[in-house]
Amino acid sequence: MSGRGETTREATPRAPLPTQDNMTEQQKKKIVHIVYIIAALDITWMFLQFSVTPYLAKKLGFDTLWFGYLQTTVGLIQLLGGPMFGRFADIFGARAALSLACSSTVVFFLLLAIAENPAMLFIHKLPTVFMHVLPACQMVVADFSAPEKRADALSKIGLCFGIGMIAGSTLGGHLNTRFGETFTAFFGAVGSAFSLLLVLKFIPKTTKSEASGTNKDSENKSKSIFNVGEITRLLKFPGVKRTFVVKIVAGLPSGIFQVMFSIIALDFFKLKPEQNGYLMAYFGIASMVVQGGVVGRLTARYSENSLLLLSIGVSSLVGLAQAYMQDVFQFCLTVVPMMFSLSVFNVITDSMLTKSVPSSKTGTMMGLCASVQSLLRTVGPTLGGFMYVNYGISSIGLIQFVVNIAVFVHLLQRHLRKTAEHQQ
Repeated sequence: MSGRGETTREATPRAPLPTQDNMTEQQKKKIVHIVYIIAALDITWMFLQFSVTPYLAKKLGFDTLWFGYLQTTVGLIQLLGGPMFGRFADIFGARAALSLACSSTVVFFLLLAIAENPAMLFIHKLPTVFMHVLPACQMVVADFSAPEKRADALSKIGLCFGIGMIAGSTLGGHLNTRFGETFTAFFGAVGSAFSLLLVLKFIPKTTKSEASGTNKDSENKSKSIFNVGEITRLLKFPGVKRTFVVKIVAGLPSGIFQVMFSIIALDFFKLKPEQNGYLMAYFGIASMVVQGGVVGRLTARYSENSLLLLSIGVSSLVGLAQAYMQDVFQFCLTVVPMMFSLSVFNVITDSMLTKSVPSSKTGTMMGLCASVQSLLRTVGPTLGGFMYVNYGISSIGLIQFVVNIAVFVHLLQRHLRKTAEHQQ
């Protein structure tokens, strides 16, 4: 009997692994919705951490410049890890990538909870080399969305960003005020573990189409992860290098302000943890309105080049306004246009870049996009700390105005020249 049972089990054909090719549209939608939840939770834990690190750093004796060095360390680590993580996601699939990212986040928070000296505050940043939940989520959404609807689908992750910003900032501010930094960090570790459970339960092994896979990738997986040539080869696709340059140059000034904001809130605006949480929640509401109600409609009506120009133009005006602000109320007036320019700029550039490469490379491309943000976080804190200490907050806004106006004029001239060529 047992022999026949074993024979029967051996003869039973295995169910094929779920891939994009054998999934129904309903299954794809369910996975994308789960991915949005994972993204919202990851942003929640990230902003929860923002309610801990600046205040813990201040207790441990960090000044503005040393806090800038701490932020630079994170940017450098993620700059190195982003492209490799993206390659890992393309080769080993969405479940493995998201599991690695969520597990690293758990370790990150546990190390933060036991950080009792400046050295430990630097050590707890090491797991950020693998903490790329958002790029992995973007890869899944890009894999499951049609090219013409990709910008709208990616903007929904921005909506999740707003939700997470509100939840994480408010929750982090309250927990830090009432229970302290250690409890808040442990709470983040538990939350990240829950995100990991969602990944293991609902995310398929791969989201790639079977047709997009390559034999070379499957033959030598371990070496191809660290194949820098294969990663940089994506820059040779038409339009990719130019878009990357625009993403870096136009994004650097606003990136400086973002990474310095926790210090600006603490030192310039004199905000307490709970007040800072409310302000970040306001950011989240503005982001939700823009990402949920504006970006999708704009991408359906206007070309990506036009929206890129618009976002850079608005960003330059935001920089000019921030150069002359004096208090929190004046800053709040700039938040909506700031979130608009950031949201449109990031969604449009990510959409343009993923469309420029084969579908089998979307993970690597999103990893490269994440490395751009990491590059901004690498040079931003040190440069921003120097500018803030020596020239004040107005210098950061003026740099943003000048750089974005220059990029705007360059892109506008190129756009007009191309339009004239098509009309001839």
